[in-house]
Amino acid sequence: MSSTFINRHWQPRALLVCHVVAFALLASWLWQPTRELWNVFDLWLFKLLNDPVHAGGLWAHVWAIGSMRPVDAGVGVVMLAVMLKADLIFTGAQVRRALFAFLVALTVMLLMRVLFADLVEYMGWQHASPSLVVEGSARLTEMFPAWEERWDLKDSASRSFPGDHASVLLIWAYFMSFFARGWRLLLVWAITAIGILPRLVAGAHWGADAFVGGVFLSLLALAWSCYTPLGYRASEWLEKVTLPITSRLARLPLLGRLSIVSGR
Repeated sequence: MSSTFINRHWQPRALLVCHVVAFALLASWLWQPTRELWNVFDLWLFKLLNDPVHAGGLWAHVWAIGSMRPVDAGVGVVMLAVMLKADLIFTGAQVRRALFAFLVALTVMLLMRVLFADLVEYMGWQHASPSLVVEGSARLTEMFPAWEERWDLKDSASRSFPGDHASVLLIWAYFMSFFARGWRLLLVWAITAIGILPRLVAGAHWGADAFVGGVFLSLLALAWSCYTPLGYRASEWLEKVTLPITSRLARLPLLGRLSIVSGR
């Protein structure tokens, strides 16, 4: 299959749907009557996930490990591995172009994140994480002080909205969902859920930080990178720019066998 597996045309209807869903979701969080429902959900979800941590044991240890900064990098490696493994979701000929298209989507989202962060601060929408607000919260940094000192556990944030970690995982899942089918689609969303959960269990983020803020950013970035020609054009340009490098690397014995290098 050629590089045209990435959308190269404007899709106004899908673009509009993404915007309507994203802004309706944000509005539901900002409008006071529905905000009360979000607040109830946030507190319920936090207590459901965080209360068992008080007992310590395996549950606490699992989420303490999941909250370590190096584990974030590990999840990123797994995401890349799923994307770059030829014939898992993409054919060998598609791998490099798919990676470039995803990097375009991620860049669009990061730019939107900068602008949205300024808006959130200006409008006073920002808030602290549940571990800093809910009395009696189980704090992993207090339960595992040695791990905190060495591995920098993430269990709190003075400004937790939107959920940056969740937005990155979600846009990867959305992008991969265009191409993954069957058990491969389940794998993509299982990795995404496993990546998001540690922040929610530890209390670094409210549910709405991920399911409103994270979804809002990732949906808008998806819309502009995948339902317009932007992803196709930018990935095409990256393909041309990197061609001199990849063509040289393709001659090397081991690197030349990788689909991202060889293009096959």
